[in-house]
Amino acid sequence: MKRLVSTINLSHNEWIKYRKMGIGGSDAGAICGLNPYSTAMTVYADKISEEILEYDNEAMRQGRDLENYVAQRFMEETNLKLRRVNAICVHDKYPFMFANVDRMIVGENIGLECKTTNILNADKWKDNNVPAHYQIQCHHYMAVTGAKAWYIAVVILGKDFKYVKIDRDEEIIENLIKIESDFWNDYVLKRVMPDPDGSKAADDIINQYFGRAIKESIILQGFTDKLKRRDEITELISKLEKDKNTIDQEIKLAMAEAETAYCGDYQINWRNVSSSRLDVDRIKNERPDIYQNYLKEIQSRRFTIKAA
Repeated sequence: MKRLVSTINLSHNEWIKYRKMGIGGSDAGAICGLNPYSTAMTVYADKISEEILEYDNEAMRQGRDLENYVAQRFMEETNLKLRRVNAICVHDKYPFMFANVDRMIVGENIGLECKTTNILNADKWKDNNVPAHYQIQCHHYMAVTGAKAWYIAVVILGKDFKYVKIDRDEEIIENLIKIESDFWNDYVLKRVMPDPDGSKAADDIINQYFGRAIKESIILQGFTDKLKRRDEITELISKLEKDKNTIDQEIKLAMAEAETAYCGDYQINWRNVSSSRLDVDRIKNERPDIYQNYLKEIQSRRFTIKAA
């Protein structure tokens, strides 16, 4: 493990620029297809872009601010001492593999990743489980640093504190290095977009790149079998949706006016819900001036497929 740059006095913009020069731990899960919020296409778009996006939200802010608290709780629970690294580290052999580690255990070649989450995600950490993309993040750090294990600690806000030790797995690390090497060399360096994976994140990237259509028609080659398969999937989804709706209707008939029902391990709610909505048609007819003043045109592309 080598130190690429010290993070002491490193500005946020400079830190982002360095992150674009390699693959970090938080990128690894997306590249492997395990991150429910990101995808390889998202990571690719970020790495090839020279734009420095100041993206932030309250959850990210709390995660940063509470990192020290999570580390402190970990020390209290384990009696282990922690130290900061204060650097972006890089793999000795694979210079595109970076690590911004939260803490290292004093006197041991073991690290700590600090996380915060809300109570809605508590089940994902039940029985010492660790979400798959976080496990891959920890193995990425072990690959870069050569550490023999990695702890991950999480504060479930307002509910619990947990920590889990993840032992080094050479097979996982070997596969991870292969996946990250292929991603960096075959996609990022060659400026080739990775294949889509069906996720919303992939949709967002495709719409970002190709948000506007031009009046042009093309002939697609090699998609006939996929289009036929799409027809089969669409028909199957329709059948399954109808089956699901039938079950829902049978349950509703059995519940009648009851708000809540129990069946085995299941709780079923069929509650009264009130909502308020603007009567757009009425505003359009009675106050067209107001309707026009607040009318907002939104550009998008509509994707449809039909038999020729």
